[in-house]
Amino acid sequence: MSKMLLTAFALVLVIEGILPFLIPGVWREAFRRLTEMSDGQVRFLGLSSMVAGVLLLYLTR
Repeated sequence: MSKMLLTAFALVLVIEGILPFLIPGVWREAFRRLTEMSDGQVRFLGLSSMVAGVLLLYLTR
């Protein structure tokens, strides 16, 4: 179980690093806009991301 969790975390790091590596200007602008959002908007994005992840896990198992 811990090996699978570590693998998943490693994949998250790789995926998260793709945009800053390939297009740093676009990534910086997107991050700037994210910091200007209200807490409710950020929470909604987080919830949407979690639901999409759970659905993806459900569909792939």
